[in-house]
Amino acid sequence: MGDDSLLSPRAAYVHVPFCRHRCGYCDFPLIAGRDDLIDAYLQALAMELGTVPDFPEIDTLFFGGGTPTHLPPDRLDQLFTMVQRTFRLAPAAEVSVEANPLDLDDERIAALVHAGVNRVSLGAQSLDANALAVLERDHQPDDVADVLARLGERGLCNRSIDLIFGVPGQSLQSWEQTLAAATTLPIEHVSTYGLTYEKGTSFWKRRKTGQLLPLDDETERSMYAAAMEQLPNAGFEQYELSNFARAGFSCRHNRVYWKGSSYYAFGPGAARYLGGVRSTNVRSVTTWLRRVLAGEPAVEESETLDDEQRARELVLLGLRQTAGIPLTEFAAVTGFDLRDLAAHAFDRFLTEGLIELADGRVRLTLDGRFLADTVIAEFL
Repeated sequence: MGDDSLLSPRAAYVHVPFCRHRCGYCDFPLIAGRDDLIDAYLQALAMELGTVPDFPEIDTLFFGGGTPTHLPPDRLDQLFTMVQRTFRLAPAAEVSVEANPLDLDDERIAALVHAGVNRVSLGAQSLDANALAVLERDHQPDDVADVLARLGERGLCNRSIDLIFGVPGQSLQSWEQTLAAATTLPIEHVSTYGLTYEKGTSFWKRRKTGQLLPLDDETERSMYAAAMEQLPNAGFEQYELSNFARAGFSCRHNRVYWKGSSYYAFGPGAARYLGGVRSTNVRSVTTWLRRVLAGEPAVEESETLDDEQRARELVLLGLRQTAGIPLTEFAAVTGFDLRDLAAHAFDRFLTEGLIELADGRVRLTLDGRFLADTVIAEFL
């Protein structure tokens, strides 16, 4: 886990903040129903990209959102062109785009292919019509299979889907059926997330007023357990708490984050890690536009990590990965013995079977994955 946080970044993230509509659970920096701002966004993004010197080479490029594929095909072309004029893609670079099933018509797929995109992450969220309705999604299960097939026909064969469990009204059986259906799709990667109720979202408000009833903890635990059983049995190895992939198809860009490496980031709400400094742009799309177009700083928060903060952060990132943390390398990179960062908690978690030592690594056990936030918090 060599610490290359101070080396030249080899990854870049671009946030595209437009969507058809804002789903009730979503708290990402985005704006819906304001396609009139797309041209201003592209102008502002070009200005942000213009701060990058020397046409650096990168290994991974990720377009997230929002929904990047909400942009019309000609604006997608414009987006990809300006980014690839800023960065030089290394041979075999991973170029990922998040997409909504109903956005991916043939013209947009053609734009992705033309731009050299080679990985598509599809916001399926469920393969159950009832759950999709609760989640306020605008597609049906059959749309997911249709889009995946059309992507494959155009040579885009590194395909991922997101799935949400813990949806109000969802049963363990329906979730297991969704997992089973997912393993029959032409995909190489699955991300599974428990539904969260973030403050400020409509789901949070509806939960507070009793309009939405969250599932009980035991059912959610059983759903996560089902994912950790069914997906590996179907050939999707769990390599991170929420992520499963066929051999050779883990998301290389996300591994940059989990390794604690440096990376560029652009757009409203975008968080970057450069030169040992973490900084995040203002989340409001309109405020970001106003500041960037006026030539003002768009950064809202910034933090320079000291050595101990850096070490603790690497524990957080390392324990999220199922391979765990190599102890000798951790000490060499950080100057800290991992156990010394939280000796009492370390010993207790070891005794309770939430972490284990194997092959010179410390990692969460299967039981520990259910309590990952609790374990990790002790090291922060």
